[in-house]
Amino acid sequence: MDSDLQRYLDDLIAAARDVLGADLVGAYAAGSVGLGAYQAGRSDVDVALVSAGPLSDAAKRALVARLRHEALPCPARGLELVAYQREVAAAGTPEPAFEVELNTGPRMPFRCTLDPADRPAADGRFWYGLDRSILHQSGLPLLGPPAAEVFADLAPADLRRLLTEALSWWLALPTPPDDQPAPGTEDAVLGACRSLVRHRDGVWLAKVAAGQRLIDAGDPAEVIRRAVAARHGGPPPTGAQARAFQQRVRDEIAAEVPAFFTARSR
Repeated sequence: MDSDLQRYLDDLIAAARDVLGADLVGAYAAGSVGLGAYQAGRSDVDVALVSAGPLSDAAKRALVARLRHEALPCPARGLELVAYQREVAAAGTPEPAFEVELNTGPRMPFRCTLDPADRPAADGRFWYGLDRSILHQSGLPLLGPPAAEVFADLAPADLRRLLTEALSWWLALPTPPDDQPAPGTEDAVLGACRSLVRHRDGVWLAKVAAGQRLIDAGDPAEVIRRAVAARHGGPPPTGAQARAFQQRVRDEIAAEVPAFFTARSR
C-alpha cells in the first residue's frame, strides 16, 4: 500500500477510536483500495466504519469534525466514509441505513449526512447496498474481524435492482456532446463494465480489470478498449459511445438472471 495512504488510514482509525471508543468494532477499506486498484492522485479513499450500536448525534458530529479534510488532510482526491451499525452491516439490506456519511477532500465536494432520510433521492440511494456487497467480497480490514464476517451480501434480486438503478442514474446525468471525447466518459464505461461482470460472473472487480475481462471474453464493444486506453493517456470515449454502452449493460442486467445465480440456487 502507498505509504502516504497507509499513514492516513492509521490516523483515521486512531481518530475514529478517540471519538467512538469501544463502540468502534471494525473499519474497512472498500473501493479501489479494497479491490487492489488504488492509484495515487486519481482514486478516492473509501472507508466503512462499523459501530456496535446506533451513534448519538453528538458522536456523529464529532466524527465528522475529526475526519474532515481540514482536520485530517486526505492524500487522495478525497475520502468517502460511511458508518454503519453492526446489525445493519450483517442484514444484507438494500437500503442506505447508514449512521453517518462524509465526503471530504482536496478535490471532492463536501458532504455530511447524519440521517439516510436526509439523503436526496436525486443523488441516488443505491450506492450503499452496492458498496456493502463489495465490502463483503473484498473489504480490507483496518480494524476488526474479516469483512465477510461483518458485511452480508445482497440478495440476487436486490443486487439486480440496485445495479439497474445505478446505471439509470448515470444515464440521466448531463453528458458531453455526442461526438466529442470527454474526460469522465471512460469511468462511466468502466463502471458499467464492473456492473456487468458482477451480474454475469458473480464477482466484483476493479473497473479496468472488469473492462479487460470483457475484452478477453470477446465483447465486441470497441468503447471498452477505448475506455481502458484512456486510463493510460488515450482519448476517452465520446458521449454517444458511453451512453450506448451503458444502455446496453442496463438492458442486459434488467432483463435476465445470469447463469451464476441459477447455478447457486440449485
